[in-house]
Amino acid sequence: MNKAKTKPTLRQKISRRIQKTELPIVVYAVVLFSMFLLWRYQAYNEELAMNFFAELFGAAFTLFIIDILLVRNKAKKWKVVRDDLNYLIARNVNRIRDGISTRLFNFNPEIDSSLPEHQYFEELRKKRTDFLNEIVALDEKQLMKMINEEELFSEQSYDYFNEKAEEIWNILNIKYSDYFHPDLASYLITLNMNLKDLCGHIRQYMKSKRFTTKEDRYKNIGRQGASVCIYNIISLLNTLKDEGYSDAASMELIER
Repeated sequence: MNKAKTKPTLRQKISRRIQKTELPIVVYAVVLFSMFLLWRYQAYNEELAMNFFAELFGAAFTLFIIDILLVRNKAKKWKVVRDDLNYLIARNVNRIRDGISTRLFNFNPEIDSSLPEHQYFEELRKKRTDFLNEIVALDEKQLMKMINEEELFSEQSYDYFNEKAEEIWNILNIKYSDYFHPDLASYLITLNMNLKDLCGHIRQYMKSKRFTTKEDRYKNIGRQGASVCIYNIISLLNTLKDEGYSDAASMELIER
């Protein structure tokens, strides 16, 4: 139980990852093993062995010392950029969580209005987290019963989810996305795909207004597809929050 609480989030892992060399450990192992073999081989051909040993020693120095120093220097220089990228992702995740809760489920919990603004906001975020965790425990029929269908299958919702998909895609294509952990990139790509798919299912549902003779068919297709996408989106958003990616908009000036 204690281990689960202290387990680092993906966001924390990424912050540490950039401070370490990206060379695989097998490279170090091969260099050291080769040096060991050459040291033993000098008994048979000392000059050749020592020449190769000197070359490998230079390579080892580059790998063990210079590469680590360069990585640390790079990490120090780009710390602000990395932190801003983390905030950008976390802020977008939080906005989508809020948008889905409010738009699709009319989430508006009862909270003590006498609380200070900061505590009120924290309580709201906590209740929203609990609410979205409960949503992913529902089956397809239960999920659709809770959704505001009129709000979901509208031009406004189509534009909203399409905009969010584009924002996620723009983050993935940002110049500094090389710093993304593969797991984080996978989460964001999958989130983008599900947001785009949700837009497609909204369009399918809206065809019922154009083709009235097949109204029920198009509505059912839209509902079924949308329920799957919404479930996937909320699951991904919950995972990203658990990994440290869900920040509220900053309300304080930050000095750097």
